[in-house]
Amino acid sequence: MATRLRDKVVVITGASSGIGKATALELARDGARLALGARRQPELEDTVAACRKAGAEVVSVPTDVADEAQVQTLARTAVEAFGRIDVWFNNAGIDAFGTFLDIPAASFERVLQVNFMGTVYGSRAAVTQFREQGSGVLINNASIVGICPTPFHSPYVASKFAIRGFSHALRQELIGLPDVHVCTICPSSIDTPLWQRGGNYSGRKVKPLDPVHPVEQVAGVVLALILAPQREVFAGATGWVLSEQHAADPELTEAFAASFARASLFQDVASDPTDGVLFTPETGNGGVSGGWMDPTRPGIAAGDLPAMFAAPALLAGGPALYSWKLSRKFVQQFGMQLATFTAFHAWTGTGTKTNAEG
Repeated sequence: MATRLRDKVVVITGASSGIGKATALELARDGARLALGARRQPELEDTVAACRKAGAEVVSVPTDVADEAQVQTLARTAVEAFGRIDVWFNNAGIDAFGTFLDIPAASFERVLQVNFMGTVYGSRAAVTQFREQGSGVLINNASIVGICPTPFHSPYVASKFAIRGFSHALRQELIGLPDVHVCTICPSSIDTPLWQRGGNYSGRKVKPLDPVHPVEQVAGVVLALILAPQREVFAGATGWVLSEQHAADPELTEAFAASFARASLFQDVASDPTDGVLFTPETGNGGVSGGWMDPTRPGIAAGDLPAMFAAPALLAGGPALYSWKLSRKFVQQFGMQLATFTAFHAWTGTGTKTNAEG
């Protein structure tokens, strides 16, 4: 068994399926000791059993991250079992689909409570322990939509923007602790069960935005962050390109994203309004994958193929456009600085001459 993590103690929320489960298994194979939390105890115990089979020491606590007391219990259990916490991965998350006006207020608030406040509660527990130890790695699961937004799940997008902003502010507060790291990971569209489980008020079944990336890719990036912390990383090939595209031309990118989401997010199948797992966790379906990379799964409809073919060309132009805008901005700023320097030099020269004459 690989031992790159050298018995590091890692806490993972949302570990009963998807990214959380895939990451737990990846880290178990690399020698980590794990404290796992999730709402669904039977599915959580399946993850525990799989990690122990891989050779890891594991404890688990049923945890709804929207309840700070339960998050504190998870942290306390980890410290009591292993004596410390080296890494905390705030991963638990839910989604709600539909237009802003169609998503009920209670559902909107619940997404923010789980995704954002769950990250806040986990961060508070982790940073408290990290300060005591003098070291630790906090990894907050944001999303590419926290950089380049997409429509029809506005509470999720809002929560991911909030997670990134909170993480950046927290990192600044901890700058005096060089061995405490705050990292954000921004996955692209990932093959997890999240899409089936979300609240859905759109009137149609949903699917991941194309292209879909394997969940194991995110787990690998989390492992890399533990070994070499960075402030922010992407998981999924489209993430970095989209971020550069959005930085270069937000208006163009958001217009494209709005059109592309209409073509890619919804299936041509009716769906009754449902809260999904927002308030009550489901039973079963504790897999790592949501099955969305199966070639028989629905993709973009044939009539919407032009939108799909437009994506690579638009994304390929992102870095070039970004470089052009950077060079243009540099020229503008250099010109402004040169003008300011010239004016200041003239002013100080005149002032010196006046003083000398006086």
